Amino acid sequence: MSKIKISILFIIVLFSELTAQENLIINTYNRATKSLNGQWNYIVDPYENGFYNYRYEPFENQAEPGSGAFFLNSKPKDKTDLVEYDFDLTDSITVPSDWNTQKENLYYYEGTVWYKKSFNYVKTNQSNRVFVYFEAANYQSDVYFNGKKLGTHIGGFTPFNFEVTDLLKESDNFLVVKVDNKRKKEAVPTLNTDWFNYGGITRDVKLVETSANFIQDYFVQLNPANNQQIKGFVKLNGKEISEKEILISIPALKIKTKVITNKEGVATIEINSKKIKYWSTSDPYLYDVVFNVNGNELKDQIGFRTIKTSGQEIHLNDQKIFLKGISIHEESPIRGGRGYSVEDAQQLLNWAKELGCNYVRLAHYPHNEHMVRLADKMGMLVWEENPVYWTISWGNKDTYKNAENQLTEVINRDKNRASVIIWSMANETPTSEARNIFLTNLASHTRAIDPTRLISAALEQTDYQGNPGIRTIHDDFADVVDILSFNQYVGWYDGLPEKCGQISWKITQNKPVLISEFGAGAKVGLHGDKLTRWTEEFQEDVYVQTLKMLEGIEQLQGFSPWVLVDFKSPRRVLPKIQDGYNRKGLISEDGQKKKAFFVLKNFYDSKN
Repeated sequence: MSKIKISILFIIVLFSELTAQENLIINTYNRATKSLNGQWNYIVDPYENGFYNYRYEPFENQAEPGSGAFFLNSKPKDKTDLVEYDFDLTDSITVPSDWNTQKENLYYYEGTVWYKKSFNYVKTNQSNRVFVYFEAANYQSDVYFNGKKLGTHIGGFTPFNFEVTDLLKESDNFLVVKVDNKRKKEAVPTLNTDWFNYGGITRDVKLVETSANFIQDYFVQLNPANNQQIKGFVKLNGKEISEKEILISIPALKIKTKVITNKEGVATIEINSKKIKYWSTSDPYLYDVVFNVNGNELKDQIGFRTIKTSGQEIHLNDQKIFLKGISIHEESPIRGGRGYSVEDAQQLLNWAKELGCNYVRLAHYPHNEHMVRLADKMGMLVWEENPVYWTISWGNKDTYKNAENQLTEVINRDKNRASVIIWSMANETPTSEARNIFLTNLASHTRAIDPTRLISAALEQTDYQGNPGIRTIHDDFADVVDILSFNQYVGWYDGLPEKCGQISWKITQNKPVLISEFGAGAKVGLHGDKLTRWTEEFQEDVYVQTLKMLEGIEQLQGFSPWVLVDFKSPRRVLPKIQDGYNRKGLISEDGQKKKAFFVLKNFYDSKN
């Protein structure tokens, strides 16, 4: 929001709307869990033989699906019984991880792989409930437990969970997941992207054990209109959730307060304090916030801060801040492939810190929760992005529903993270009426469920009134966003580096400008003069010239060049240079820093 003009009543309504979201259990970080990570058996099923019969009818829709249905994990009853698969005799694969980099024959595979995990589990209390929680699986997941369908999740980068309480046994449980990473025109993202389509259960899987009535969700942040008030809600899940007392304490502030739930199990939170220590990039202070219902305690580590815009400026805690950023893809700098571990996140954010960043753009999809949890601790501001990328099916209602759901899920997961300041709706989407309606609806939805953060999107530049020497942003969605962000590649896709000196900018919107991407490709260790493509010197000169050019933008409040580390992309096929990698990284995939890294570092070090 460019200016906070929201009444207290309106804020209460906005906060309460968050309770209408689906039953995702948040903060599994601090709950009682059992990891299901490790070795899972798997079956590659390109014809989806284990899902459809020979008439292409789903087994799960049949009263008696028979032994051909992989989700039943069938075994021959006797020596005459025909069963044409056996999970327990198949190869195993590591979860979490992608299948592409684990199995050479699956490197470019797009299709269905079935996963199976067997385990025993004894509840700590017989009245407790148990859920299976997936941090992410790409792209569509059909989940079965002990032969019963739990549900389907669509989207490769957000968490989901299903209750298994009534199906759980103390021994010989089996969890079967059909994971399908096929690209589809109507999907989000769509067929065409510039990153690798990793398949599989790519993040942690765990069992979450709760009491019969438990704290499922909460939103605890500063009131955007009053930085001496902590505001939000807490939501119970269970059969007995009406008029229940919940104790909320923040020990460091000596705060203890009680709230009472309504008939939906939701209680509104309003806590006033003049002693709040604000979270910032220089002092990322996190409070322990403790919820207690019927003796069951749940704790989180939450920072309190405000983020808003004022004219052409971005204000963190009412102080102007320049966002010294870098874009990051979720690939492991340790193993290669999809990143998923806390060690992966720590390495990436450490490099960003070394670069001089106070801000990162997590592109082009929601990254794992380790990234934002560590950013909270490290004082790193975060842009999170919905995978609405390039050209998708703007007029398809199901496509919109998919995009909105993925956005809702990442907001729900990360709404209590102080580091997260920007929700991005999309990246490099061509303007059209259908697209404008699509993105505007996403922005309205986002503001309705989270009034505490800013909205942006990575837009594209155009010539100003037909003059190629003057660039501007001509996009109706620019009127919707709080921060005007755009990608530009003068000197790489648009002329040579010297062209930067011939370009000026006329930004007509009275909003902060954040350059979401600029950069150039370089193969680490390849050297030459600064006009030779792919050399470190060419990339270095692009950065030198671009930084000079962008400083001429009056509204400039930061940028996130493309990109921290070289990453895999099937689009990038030039032998001996790209070899399947996008080479715009400031660091190679094996951790070597290119010359442009130090150009940007010196620039950031000179900024207060």
